Amino acid sequence: MKKKIAIIMGGYSSEYKISLNSGMVVYNNLDKDKFDLYPVHIFKKKWVYVNEKGDETPINKNDFSLKIGDEKIFFDCVFNAIHGTPGEDGLMQAYFELLNIPHTSCDFYQSALTFNKRDLLSVLKPYGVKSAPSYYLNKGDKINEQEIIDTVQLPCFVKANKAGSSFGISKVYKKEELQKAIDHAFKEDDEIIIEGFLDGTEVSVGVITFKGKTKVLPITEIVSENDFFDYEAKYEGKSQEITPARISKTQELNVTTLAEKIYTILKLKGFSRSEFIFIGDEPHLIEVNTTPGLTAESILPKQALEAGIDLPQLFENAINEVLH
Repeated sequence: MKKKIAIIMGGYSSEYKISLNSGMVVYNNLDKDKFDLYPVHIFKKKWVYVNEKGDETPINKNDFSLKIGDEKIFFDCVFNAIHGTPGEDGLMQAYFELLNIPHTSCDFYQSALTFNKRDLLSVLKPYGVKSAPSYYLNKGDKINEQEIIDTVQLPCFVKANKAGSSFGISKVYKKEELQKAIDHAFKEDDEIIIEGFLDGTEVSVGVITFKGKTKVLPITEIVSENDFFDYEAKYEGKSQEITPARISKTQELNVTTLAEKIYTILKLKGFSRSEFIFIGDEPHLIEVNTTPGLTAESILPKQALEAGIDLPQLFENAINEVLH
């Protein structure tokens, strides 16, 4: 009997188009002889199963079921390909856990924690995980520009606290640019984080659970043609992503050990991709993504391929980890 798998994609954030791409890559690479696959689009106004003809059938939110003709379909597992809210911030995870439906992402608390950059860095700090100097603002707070600059120095990054794919991020060189950057970040989130600029090699490290064990994938070095690894650099080819990274053996050991330590400390499951910047040989954590991009151009699938794991293996393993 084939397992019924819902592949959820879309979401409520600026990342929904990227998520739709990721979801369809998962759909196209999973073995349809082994699984019955159902692409499910999750949007604020509708949750629908979309068949190959593009016909939409509503999902019953009471039990996450689907009615096709007289048949009521329940899913054995949900493959989560939603970047941003509600798939990366814990909302869908909590919902599926309440319904007792297995899903491929980490648990709801871990999802919420890693999605909140400020909280994540605060939790990891006592474990010796280094990060850039930072300053926090909530919408409505009085803005003391000089205090911000004294804390983080210039240049600095102004970021939405809970957003992905580099939405709501600006690099600020002058005090006069600060307010505009803050306004831009507040369009994505009501909390922002302002971080000092770390001048060093940027790397991305995928960590997954593969065949029952934690596996650190080959490291990717990120060289942006733009001023930093922004949306254009990530998704429009304005960057070089070099796997394996051109780093020293010491740096490789340090960042591999740290990425695995973070995955273990936080009790993560499934896919994760952490970003670091080296200052000397010491990796400084930027962020952790728990539903990273899954297209053929995305970093984590490229790392998996470098490790000898192709997309069908990568995605099927994610389901097997949950069902076994």
